[in-house]
Amino acid sequence: MSSRIIEVVDYRDSWNDEFRQEKIRLQSALNEDNVVAIHHIGSTSVKGLCAKPIIDILIEVKSLEKLDSESYLMASFGYEVKGEFGIVGRRYFQKGGIQRSHQVYAFLVGSPEAKRHIAFRDYLITFPDIALEYGALKREAASICDNNIDVYCNHKNSFIKEHEMKALRWKFS
Repeated sequence: MSSRIIEVVDYRDSWNDEFRQEKIRLQSALNEDNVVAIHHIGSTSVKGLCAKPIIDILIEVKSLEKLDSESYLMASFGYEVKGEFGIVGRRYFQKGGIQRSHQVYAFLVGSPEAKRHIAFRDYLITFPDIALEYGALKREAASICDNNIDVYCNHKNSFIKEHEMKALRWKFS
């Protein structure tokens, strides 16, 4: 079994188009009465920020149970249905196999997890100096992790936690 290559690349303008195309697919498949919003999140949503070339998508829904009943629709678009995958109250979907191209996180509308992801994205967009610092940390993590996702994530963890707290205070205070 081949292992995933962890690569951080320069920002690509195509990421917004890839998100928009996937959003249209998801909107056409999922129950429009359940889906409240579909957001482009993660580093690929921040213009100028380097990132792993994976489009992160957050779906806010009224009912996770309704979404669960439609998981086969996500599978029909090539997503692997992963359930909560370690985070209570989340539904997680991956597309693209080992070198995934898209990840979808679904949460109840207005949940703390949804707010956290959106606040962090908006914070990085608003404060480009913090985004640059984050980008440098991501490149460093990729260079030292030896394709170990846990090492990569752990290297960024304290920065993310610190700035997520700042982002939540900034956005919701």
